[in-house]
Amino acid sequence: MYEGNTLYLLPVQGSDTNWYKNLLIDQALKISVNGVVISKRGKLITDGNSVDDIVRKFRSKYGEGNVKRYYPKTDVAVEVPL
Repeated sequence: MYEGNTLYLLPVQGSDTNWYKNLLIDQALKISVNGVVISKRGKLITDGNSVDDIVRKFRSKYGEGNVKRYYPKTDVAVEVPL
């Protein structure tokens, strides 16, 4: 989800998601949008209140049912300043 100058990511299986586990070792990300690739560093979010705030933003934008369906485990998030 994009808000302001920040991209928020929720790993589908939370902290069990492989790409999230890779970020624990190296926070470097490559993001591709419409064929344009940018390199950024992700900030791992593990604080429960901060994760809940990001989940609320996802629910507001995509709906409660979709977030529940696509993100069954919401224990972590990633913030990417753009």
